[in-house]
Amino acid sequence: MSSYSSDRTRSKAPLVVVLLIVIAALAVGAWFLRARFEADPPQIHLSPNVDAMGLAPLELQFSDKGAGLKSITATLSQGGTDHPLASEQFSQPVGEKKITVTLAKLPGIKEGPAVLRITARDASLWRLFKGNETVVEKNVSIDITPPTLDLIADDRYVNFGGVGVIIYKPSADTVTTGVKMDGHFFPGFGGQVKDHPDHFIALFAHPYNAPPEARPTLIATDKAGNTREMRLAYELKNVKYKKSTIALSDNFLQNKIVPLIEDVATRQGTPKEQFIAVNKALRKVNEDKITEVTMKATPQKLWKDAFAQLSNSKVEANFADYRTYTYNGEPADNAYHLGYDLSVTKNYPVEASNAGKVAFAAPLGIYGNAVIVDHGLGLFSLYGHLSAIDVKVGDSITKRQVLGKTGETGLAAGDHLHFGIYLAGLPVLPVEWWDQKWIDDNITPKLDGRTGQETAEAQQKVKRKVRR
Repeated sequence: MSSYSSDRTRSKAPLVVVLLIVIAALAVGAWFLRARFEADPPQIHLSPNVDAMGLAPLELQFSDKGAGLKSITATLSQGGTDHPLASEQFSQPVGEKKITVTLAKLPGIKEGPAVLRITARDASLWRLFKGNETVVEKNVSIDITPPTLDLIADDRYVNFGGVGVIIYKPSADTVTTGVKMDGHFFPGFGGQVKDHPDHFIALFAHPYNAPPEARPTLIATDKAGNTREMRLAYELKNVKYKKSTIALSDNFLQNKIVPLIEDVATRQGTPKEQFIAVNKALRKVNEDKITEVTMKATPQKLWKDAFAQLSNSKVEANFADYRTYTYNGEPADNAYHLGYDLSVTKNYPVEASNAGKVAFAAPLGIYGNAVIVDHGLGLFSLYGHLSAIDVKVGDSITKRQVLGKTGETGLAAGDHLHFGIYLAGLPVLPVEWWDQKWIDDNITPKLDGRTGQETAEAQQKVKRKVRR
């Protein structure tokens, strides 16, 4: 190669480097400008997205995935006056922002029509450096008057862990109503009381693990979020729940606990660790599933008269029995037993306790093969440890129809039926549902549309019977 060619090659090298730097700079600049000049507008969401506003808080959610939010505002216009609800400028753009607005402390607002206007602007340089803007304008009705509640018939006596029944009339503007108690909600249902289509019935419970002094609250909420509350009162009839200690054997742990463990690492743990994994973690998963199923209520009563105990069966374990499990003489774990264990002969036909519809029919962890029947108005029955299931989800069931056969699947130590009653996701005392007199005194008069005085007289008879 000549010295001329070598010099020309060396002279081109800096030019190539410069060219690459320029291209890279242009690419970075283009990327930066594209980001700064992005044209996607911010997003605005309202929760709840209703056409009426009351005293309940309204959450506004703003987001911008591009340049970020620069400012947000919310105003309520009524009678020619703009009432500011929120206004915020961001010194540094943000991707998301949530704010809560309320009418509670907004002066000058009256019931009637109004316009809600929400604006969000981003930090983009698009539109001649003004940025992208999103405006949501919504015609709303201002309503700050809560619904009314008229209690027609209540329960004077409720069993600890058992069910109470009320009849009441909410005003026509009510959209959500029921009874709340110790973190649980029991919905009310309309159209079930004879000759009174505007009356509601609500079955509620005093939970087995709630404080004795706790009492429920009847509530009604309208579409504007206004809520009326009424405290319910009753005499709590104490039910003595048992405490028991159960010793775990190596045979039980090996044959019942280990097969329920899916995690390989847990299977390598100590027997105590294996038991806790099933008794605590798997139990919670299973009970969460039961809650999910039994929270989906059919708004009509599907059952009739008292529920039937499994024929020829004997109660071997009780509802809300608090069990302490020991291994090698040391406490391992504990749990509530949330049903009755009913013993019969092996592979005995399991009968539906009352009419309803099958809501669940499949393996259910510690409960083994299980069936859950929906009886309407939030009431469900559960049948566990089955050796066979003879029904499927959606089947309509008659009282004493065979659902399957008893067995020892799940955590069953022997062939038996685990029977439970659930109300709106909460396990409740099953024995009162087996009692025709309890049904006649507490539920039938109310569904027949009798007055509160008539149901009170019926419950006085129950009280006298209890005191004998």
